[in-house]
Amino acid sequence: MPPDPPPVILSPLPYEPLLDERPRNRIDLVVIHCTELPDLATARSFGEQVLYDSGTGNSGHYYIDRDGSVHQYIAVERVAHHVRGYNPRAIGIELVNTGRYPDWLAAGSQSMQEAYTEQQIIALVVLLGYLQQELPSLKFIAGHEELDTTEIPASDDEQLLVRRKLDPGPLFPWDRVMQATNLERLRPDHL
Repeated sequence: MPPDPPPVILSPLPYEPLLDERPRNRIDLVVIHCTELPDLATARSFGEQVLYDSGTGNSGHYYIDRDGSVHQYIAVERVAHHVRGYNPRAIGIELVNTGRYPDWLAAGSQSMQEAYTEQQIIALVVLLGYLQQELPSLKFIAGHEELDTTEIPASDDEQLLVRRKLDPGPLFPWDRVMQATNLERLRPDHL
């Protein structure tokens, strides 16, 4: 019996219709992110910001709040801007977590201290199972930090380089998530 869909709160971003459409069978990758923001409301505000001439901005498809609630901002049939170079084939799932907030790129702020909640991980596992059922082409999973390894000068010391992206970070329970899904970790030969 297929898994029940998780309860999802549909909250499309205003620019969702402007995002490129794609066939569902082109989606083979889930990218796990953390918002690196204090709460879901701030993440929503960031997602609503128009950053491109197309009238769109940066956002994942799904957001999982600390209480385990799942919010969908972008339909999976639309290409969201969430990871450089992989967007046409990927679904972005953002877990609300402070990460390195508010000094993301400061040399002294490169550790991530907030653990993910039990409710978030349970919701993530249920969502992954549902997405696999709905998207038979879905095969791979990766963390944002694995796909964007760019280093840039630290915001507080241009002589030091810091990673642009570190999410979902060292506190994300990869072993537990991988035991609960049959998705494969994306390896360089699949890039």
